[in-house]
Amino acid sequence: MDPRERLAELVAAARRAGADAADALLASGASLSVAMRLGEVEHVERSEDVDIGLRVFLGKRQAIVSTTDPDPRGFAALAERAVAMARAVPEDPFGGLPDSVPPLPATDLDLDDGQEPDVAALTERARTAEDAARAVPGITNSEGAEAGWRRTRIALVASNGFAGGYIRRNHSLSVTALAGQGTGMERDYEYASAVHLADLDDPATLGHRAAEKAVLRLNPTRPRTARIPVVYDPRVSNSLVGHLTGAVNGASVARGTTFLRDRLGQAVMAPGLTLRDDPLRPRGLRSRPFDAEGMPGQPRAVVQDGVLTTWILDWRSARQLGLASTGHASRGVSGPPSPATTNLWLEPGTRTPAELMADIAEGLYVTEMIGSGVNGLTGDYSRGATGFMIRNGALAEPVSGITIAGNLKDMFLHMTPANDLRFRYGTNAPTIRVEGLTLAGA
Repeated sequence: MDPRERLAELVAAARRAGADAADALLASGASLSVAMRLGEVEHVERSEDVDIGLRVFLGKRQAIVSTTDPDPRGFAALAERAVAMARAVPEDPFGGLPDSVPPLPATDLDLDDGQEPDVAALTERARTAEDAARAVPGITNSEGAEAGWRRTRIALVASNGFAGGYIRRNHSLSVTALAGQGTGMERDYEYASAVHLADLDDPATLGHRAAEKAVLRLNPTRPRTARIPVVYDPRVSNSLVGHLTGAVNGASVARGTTFLRDRLGQAVMAPGLTLRDDPLRPRGLRSRPFDAEGMPGQPRAVVQDGVLTTWILDWRSARQLGLASTGHASRGVSGPPSPATTNLWLEPGTRTPAELMADIAEGLYVTEMIGSGVNGLTGDYSRGATGFMIRNGALAEPVSGITIAGNLKDMFLHMTPANDLRFRYGTNAPTIRVEGLTLAGA
């Protein structure tokens, strides 16, 4: 049976049980992964799962129940439990399904390549990555490599007339290498993920890269405290983008718990910078034809030429703010929707990373972040970091045991992106230079 037909039965059962409105979400999938360490298979894991969530409304009262049993014979009892729960909870004046849902775009997002590599293929992929890492001089141990794939099916049906579904696939590969001996050991890693297997990074290249990074981190020092320019490697620069979108999340804006709550239509980033979100990007890691409330996605500039143009909204946060949803609802089967970005990226600049660092007499190049010391209400920023000093425009000695601090409001206004944007994660950014941060060291 088409999952949408089964969900339609569940929604109909909810209406018969007394619900004024309802929606049902199905998330099912299958996955296979192989982990290797020191040339031996550590584990092979295969899983298959089906989860269904039912959300019902009695006026402005809402309740959610979930199950792993897709048998329609149990739908009546499930619906009755949900309606009974809804009678016992307080009203939410901003809750409810969308009054109507626009038609979905006809865009082909190319989210399913149909590839399901077997155990032998995944084993070879992980082995190749780890062997390449262990072959690099200076590598003394390995935390292993893991290769896998997952297929996910999403279906959503609501009593307002929406019915939709899609399948997406993901292929992944990771490897972690250790360099040095005893207490002087250092580790580093590489990770790749792609919707199409053909787009996944070469295993040998990935392993070699992880190992080289680990070796370069040997014998780190702790530099003196200073106020210096900081350059973020693309592996961590996307965290800055994440902090900004967290600050423009509609739920935080509606609560007034964000330092950007009064900045819509104003400059929040340096002139010329543009931050884009696009749920319709072909083969995007977070692409989807509709959100968790059935709203169609559309590309948009969250920040255009430095100016904040929109909040990230689902229908609940939109109603609180007197606005309309931006199609950013996200949810699991056991919880209500909340706003979340999709494929998000900061547009690249014009200079290479080397050119971005060329005039820095003393600075810091960050390759890994530790902790999450960000105050969403004030924008104060303080995070542990490791990386390399920049001296006279070039990378120098490795450093660790340091903290970098500033305020995000100032950081966003004084950042410069390089031209090396690459789409590797759900949130992406090129190398980014930020002026005037405090390095807390020795």
